[in-house]
Amino acid sequence: MSNALADLLARRPWLLADGGMGSGLFERGLESGYAPELWNVEHPDRIADVHRSFALAGADILLTNSFGGTRHRLKLHQADGRVAELNEAAAQVARAAAASVRADIIIAGSMGPTGEILEPLGPLSIDEAAAAFAEQAQALVRGGVDALWIETLSSVEELEAAIQGAKTTGAPIVTTFSFDTNGRTMMGITPAQLAELHRRTHIYACGSNCGTGAAELVASVASLCAASDADAILVAKANCGIPRYVDGAIRFDGTPELMADYARLALDAGARIIGGCCGTTGAHLRAMRAALETHVRGARPTAATIESLLGPITAGARAQLDPEGARLAAIALAEAGGGPTARAASPRARRARQ
Repeated sequence: MSNALADLLARRPWLLADGGMGSGLFERGLESGYAPELWNVEHPDRIADVHRSFALAGADILLTNSFGGTRHRLKLHQADGRVAELNEAAAQVARAAAASVRADIIIAGSMGPTGEILEPLGPLSIDEAAAAFAEQAQALVRGGVDALWIETLSSVEELEAAIQGAKTTGAPIVTTFSFDTNGRTMMGITPAQLAELHRRTHIYACGSNCGTGAAELVASVASLCAASDADAILVAKANCGIPRYVDGAIRFDGTPELMADYARLALDAGARIIGGCCGTTGAHLRAMRAALETHVRGARPTAATIESLLGPITAGARAQLDPEGARLAAIALAEAGGGPTARAASPRARRARQ
């Protein structure tokens, strides 16, 4: 299978990925608890409207509305027998929406976690998970995606199963972990471990998405870059600030200005594919695109630089950015008679500029 993503990156220093599909669908009437994938056939016009809003804002990559498209996730909605139908439709809707804006947009097939715990900790075997991912991946490729985008995973076992399933198609593979637990994934994986997985599995690109805000995500990408090969293609796709419950709905507090700062820092951190996750709208993407188009890549950001623009990062993320500094600080603290300390677990984005 050809690699349109690689072809486009060969001509460009960076690519802009899209924003938060789920957030866009909630704005268009999706109710909490309902499977977004069902809308690929029930309301394809609403799915297409979200895709077009991202494409018109300048996105080079659109992710399909198929995050929960494995049989295990669809089973929660009595739709586990509709994997092929819903994933093929997701790809077709995204492809048509992109074509209505411009011809060179990459369509990536979104593949999220199964929602199950894999062996040895849980009941789902690696082979069963790989088969479920293969079923989804093959449907997305039949629908017309250019690449497969495995996102928001937290365990090595599930990532390896997803890659095994995706490789049955021959499509380029992108993978992103969510480093949302003090610089690690929920299952304890660090950015450096993802860098090693990238080398071992020979996937096209890897990176970080979702999580607890732009600051923590940029820190994870900087750590990933430090541990990766020089030619590694890295991805940053941060949430738009911090979610808050406002007037009966979840709202993210990240401004377009904050996301522009994030985009510049993500490029400096080593990412070549930069987008937004939950809460990121077309308005945010337009600001990010403008920021990237005028930014000259600088040095890899330090913890101080990240925090000055995006807000605090956790102690775990800081230690990975500066292991020697963290070691010396721990020694000094111990000598002073203090105990271990940690920053707040969830970074808070700075307030909008006045």
